[in-house]
Amino acid sequence: MSGKAVTTPSGVRVDLAKPIGISFIIMAMMPLVILPLASVFIFGFSKGTGHFFEAMMAPAALSSLKLSLLTSSVATVCNVIFGLIAAYVMSKHDFKGSSALMIIISLPTAIPTAVAGFALLLLWGRSGLLGQFLEYTDYHIMFTTSAIVLANIFVTFPLAFGVIKPALDNLDTSYEYAAETMGASRWQTFRFVVFPSLRNAIYTGALLTFARSIGEFGSTIMVSGNLALKTQTAPLYIYSKFNEGDIEGSNAVAAVLAIISFAIFSLIIFSRTKLEK
Repeated sequence: MSGKAVTTPSGVRVDLAKPIGISFIIMAMMPLVILPLASVFIFGFSKGTGHFFEAMMAPAALSSLKLSLLTSSVATVCNVIFGLIAAYVMSKHDFKGSSALMIIISLPTAIPTAVAGFALLLLWGRSGLLGQFLEYTDYHIMFTTSAIVLANIFVTFPLAFGVIKPALDNLDTSYEYAAETMGASRWQTFRFVVFPSLRNAIYTGALLTFARSIGEFGSTIMVSGNLALKTQTAPLYIYSKFNEGDIEGSNAVAAVLAIISFAIFSLIIFSRTKLEK
């Protein structure tokens, strides 16, 4: 659909739809996205870069960032592996109950994250359905790093699957049939034909999962214990410092998370063309 064109006195036709559309997008994003993010950096550097880096290099701040990077990485690896296997099975095989299974896999996206954390407590807590069996052992899951990993896995469960499954559905199967006729096993066909064709989807799914995990708050605050230098992730550190009135401390870590998120989505967008070649 073409926009309304205006002819200038010099005879040049100008399409007004493009500048009007771009202006609308920018005006809508200014109060909703651009200004809120800009305020993090404006207030973060209001007292100078030295004060900003001093707040960012605090032991508790560095510990929270390291913990978030670690737990997000583990959750990403787990969910990419699950997403790849689940997408392959559900794309290549028709079976009774596949629709119900698809709903269950997608369910974590609709469940509030606080509910996810509470559900994990009811399962792995000291009096939980499974946690009660760990009561008299030396190993406990809740309020440890393992609990944060479980929370991240739960919340990001469908993300990699949701990217890989459509890619598999749209994959040209003629190459798989050709490989099978040449004597390739199912594993060889998957490894040398299917898997390379999914690299863009796997890469995108991994980045989306990591970006979602590193910013997770609702479920981790329920299961981590929020102990500084132990089980306090970066979002929990921001929340704690804000409640303490330490705006500079919370701003510094918030800025780092914003930069990480920007870098991740920049990688997704700018590498998409390269990966598809």
